[in-house]
This record gives sequence, C-alpha cells and structure tokens, in this order.
Amino acid sequence: MRIVILGAGTVGTWIADLLCRNNHSVTVVESNVDTVRIINAELDIRAIHGSASESAILFQAGIIGCDLCLAVTGDDEVNIVAASMAKAMGARRCVARVYGRVFRDLSTFDYQRHFRIDRFLSLEHLSAVVFVRAVRSPGSAVLENFARGELEVQEIICDDPAPATGKALKEVKLPKGVRVGTIQRQGKTWIAGAGNSIEIGDHITLIGTREEIDSVKSKFQVKAAPVRSVVIAGGGETGLALARMLEGQRYHVTLMEENMERCEFLSRLLEYTTVVHADATRRAILEEERVGNMDVFVACTGDDENNIMACVEAREIGAKECMAIVQRPDYANVVEKLGINLAVSPRNVVARQVLGLLNSGPIISKKNLPGGGIAIVEFEVMPGVVATEHVIANLKLPPHCLIAAIMSSDYVRVASADDRLTPGDTVVVLVEESTLDAVVKLFEE
Repeated sequence: MRIVILGAGTVGTWIADLLCRNNHSVTVVESNVDTVRIINAELDIRAIHGSASESAILFQAGIIGCDLCLAVTGDDEVNIVAASMAKAMGARRCVARVYGRVFRDLSTFDYQRHFRIDRFLSLEHLSAVVFVRAVRSPGSAVLENFARGELEVQEIICDDPAPATGKALKEVKLPKGVRVGTIQRQGKTWIAGAGNSIEIGDHITLIGTREEIDSVKSKFQVKAAPVRSVVIAGGGETGLALARMLEGQRYHVTLMEENMERCEFLSRLLEYTTVVHADATRRAILEEERVGNMDVFVACTGDDENNIMACVEAREIGAKECMAIVQRPDYANVVEKLGINLAVSPRNVVARQVLGLLNSGPIISKKNLPGGGIAIVEFEVMPGVVATEHVIANLKLPPHCLIAAIMSSDYVRVASADDRLTPGDTVVVLVEESTLDAVVKLFEE
C-alpha cells in the first residue's frame, strides 16, 4: 500500500519503520530538516522536508490516490487540518492523531465528521482502553475505539439463576438500545444469535449506553458483581480516560494527582471517582491511601521511571495487580522481572491500530478478538451497495454475524432489526473470520 505519514517524531518514525518492514511504500513529511536527512540516510523511506499543512508539500508527497494518510505531528490543529486536506485531495483513508480531549468530545462539536477524517487516534485514550480490558477481563471485547466512545461493552458473569437463564435471547425481550454481543462458555466464545440461550456460568457481553446496560443487568445477574477497587496514579489524559471508562460500574476508583489545579479540574469531570491530591511515587503516601488493600494499581504518570517505581512500591505493600505505562522499549524485560502484571507501550498500541487500518475495499478497520475466530470490523456504507436495500432484519447476513453499532453524522447507536443502513454510515460488525467474505460482498460497490 502507498502510505503518507505527516510528522516524523517518535511516533511517526516508529510507525514508518514498522510499515516499511511490512513491505509498504512509505513517504514521510517532516518540518525538521535534520530529521529528514537522518531518515533518508538510515531508513528505506522517502522523507520530504516541509509543512504538513501546505497543499504543495502534500502533492509532492503523493497524497493524491494514496491508500492511507497518517497525520501524527505534535500539533493537534495541524494534524486535523492536514488530514482534512489530504482527504479532499484524494487520499482513500485519513487518520489524525489528537491529544486534546475536546476534539473527541461529541457533546459540543463533531470535529471528525466536520473535517471528513476517517479516524482520530489518541495514544492516551488507546492506552486507557488496554488497561480497561485488563481490569475488566483479559478476554472481553472492547469496542470503545470503534463506537467513538458513545457506546460501552460490559461483561456480565451469569453465576446464579436469573430471569434470562435457560431462555433464548429472542424471548428475553431486551430494549432496543441493548444487544448481547458474545457468549463465552467453557472456554469457547461465539457471537450471540437470537436462538442462543443463557446458561449458568456463561460470560456475556452487553453492548449499549451505560444507562441502558444497567437497566437490563438484573435479567442476567441476580447478585451484583463484587466491587473492585482501582487506584490510578497520574491524572493526565490517560488517567482521566481510564477513570471515566471504569467509574460508575462495579469499580471504586481513586485517582491520585500531585498538581492541585489539575485535581480541581479532574474533580469537576469525574462524578464517581475519588480524586486525591498526592504524589503517588512516595511509599508513605501509598501506605496512607491504603493502596496495599486495593485490587488494581495503575501507574500512568508522564515518566517511565516513576511509573515503574510506583508499581514496585505498590506491589511490596500488597496491591494485588500492578500495571504501568512504559514508553521505552528497552524497559520491556525489566518490568516483567519486577512483578508488574502489564506494561503498556503507547507506541505499540497505536501501531496495532494503524496495522488494523491497512485494508482495502469497504473495510475501514479490522481487529481480531482474543482467542481468535471472531473479528470486529468497521465497514463504510457506500451508495448502491446491497446492505442499503433492506432493513437489517431482511439482509441476507451469514450465520455468526452481528451488526452491533451504526455511526452516522447525527448519532451513534446500537443497531436494531428495523434499522436501515444509508450511504455515509459507518457500521461495526462482529463476524466470524470464516464468513467475513460473505459480509464484505454486502458492502462492496
């Protein structure tokens, strides 16, 4: 594939090298002439000196007709403008890296739709999603990236007899805004169908808004799951995103931040999280906040050494699970020896996202769920395709396929049987790998 990367900082160079090693044709645009000289000398990549927001530079980089444009400079506004220009100039897919939370907040303005950008990537949000999956359940399906944060996926463990136990899902009569996505039983996971029944011991995932999911939990779970305690060290964008995804569910979340002004800001945004003004790198503070009694400790400050040391201290005083953000790849062997359960590298996380975007045809992105066999696929709905001819109930979908969510310019919602897809929509589909080709045909022009 022909790929243009705008910005050759740490992230841009890392992704460019990765894509080059995967035999893609990569062109990089960078404003620093020394960096351009180094890249041209050391990597098998074409590097151009210039501003990513200048049309002449984009034209020189071959943006017209390229398969993927990644705007990953250190400036959010430049990334948004450059990705939007690239899309208008003919790039098939355009992605912009953003740091500011305001650009991903749909409550006031939809920047992504307005500028016609296919995807916003936030290293901080993506890292938080990895932590969320580890805290909830290592094998759970996390759709936050695909549904743009508007929908949630919660895992329910059906330990005791409940109103839905032994009934087919079509008899449970779930509200329109909630769907059962997957069922896990005795180590096997499959996509839920209307004829599937729920048995004791099943792990199921519910897709919907938090309020709608909470309203139907009692159908599958009589006793509420035990509340787990989570301490987050560092109130940056990663810590904030992690707290927002966990709070209000079955977690008691405490967020520790040493900047008082930031604490006040966090306390206004987080309704159910306890925000503590404290330095999480000091053992005395961790003991005072009773971190040793907590289930999970997550260190996501802006410093690798502080994150590692905080996890070591938390582990020594009794925290059951310790996780950390670790930027430097040469620390990978160290963290495992120190007893840290999970070390998340934002660069590796965003690289996996980018690799998932390297698709042709109507597929925007594709990600395999843990365990294999099931994929989460984003499709772009084009004019005149078969998927627009009928309501979802009447589409000839293959077995083991579920249209989970629909994203349009006006809404993001769980798909229902009487919805009809329209050109311009983006749909999220859960599908078994063996039937993916049949689903692709419904969305091909």
